[in-house]
Amino acid sequence: MKSMLLLAGTMLSTIAGLQAAQACGDVTIASMNWQSAEVLSALDKIILETGYGCKAEVTIGDTVPTITSMVEKGQPDIAPEGWVDLLPEVVNRGIAEGKLVKTVDALSDGGVQGWWVPKYIVDAHPDIKTIDDVLKHPELFPDPEDSSKGAITNGPQGWGGTVVTAQLYKAYGAEAAGFNLVDSGSSAGLDGSIAKAYERKEGWVGYYWAPTALLGKYEMVKLGHGVPADAAEWKRCNTVADCPDPKKNDWPMDHVSTLVTKGFADKAGPDVMAYLGKRSWGNDTVNKLMAWMTDNQATGEDGAKHFLKENADIWTKWVSPEAAEKIKASL
Repeated sequence: MKSMLLLAGTMLSTIAGLQAAQACGDVTIASMNWQSAEVLSALDKIILETGYGCKAEVTIGDTVPTITSMVEKGQPDIAPEGWVDLLPEVVNRGIAEGKLVKTVDALSDGGVQGWWVPKYIVDAHPDIKTIDDVLKHPELFPDPEDSSKGAITNGPQGWGGTVVTAQLYKAYGAEAAGFNLVDSGSSAGLDGSIAKAYERKEGWVGYYWAPTALLGKYEMVKLGHGVPADAAEWKRCNTVADCPDPKKNDWPMDHVSTLVTKGFADKAGPDVMAYLGKRSWGNDTVNKLMAWMTDNQATGEDGAKHFLKENADIWTKWVSPEAAEKIKASL
């Protein structure tokens, strides 16, 4: 009798497990073509498979085609890192028509762009907090080609952030303050200029963004803009290369959300959707993880496993206790 009860209990557990797996079923997860999105999609795959019994497949995509396909075709099922401000009309239409569900801000701090300086500069000069504060001290940020001038390093041509930086350079009167606007030439050139300054403990100010591996390696401080955000002015002039009269403005944060198709949300089950509604991390966490990935030439899957091993205090808050035990056992 005792053995029969044990067998019955085992069978019930197996059936319950199969039902949970069937409830989630197959799931396609979009991996965008940049590092933070790659590691997040790999993390979702591991957690959904090992913790919740899903059968997950990662597909390669990019922001616009992926989210458009989710609205129009219902595939892929999940976009873990959707930069929704890049196509707000499509996202809002998908939500309004009941085709998309926005579950959580994947990046709790949002995508952040702006002008940055090394932390050691701020430590040595605590009065430097804003762009205007920097412009009072060209001597702290000398142009390598003309030490009598300060230098503001811009991104490469073709980037939206490069256009905005050039417009803010005009709006804040940086030329009159004794600063040149320096073209970094490429993404590698921009990264190299920061690395060189940091390793020599020299002054540097310029355009950058988070989350990035480089900010996980070199501690930088984003400058304040000293004025509130003006969305209309941002659209009218700050983002328009040939606009002649840009005004001072704050750089808006990019909202980065996890998007799920309504079809998957309906079949996935409450436990899976609870996970997708909690799974959010900060830029500091992502910066450090990407720096580790870069230093170790790691794939997204490598990075996801490293995060799970090293950051149980973060991810166990996202999942059920039962799922946490399964994930830990899989590692």
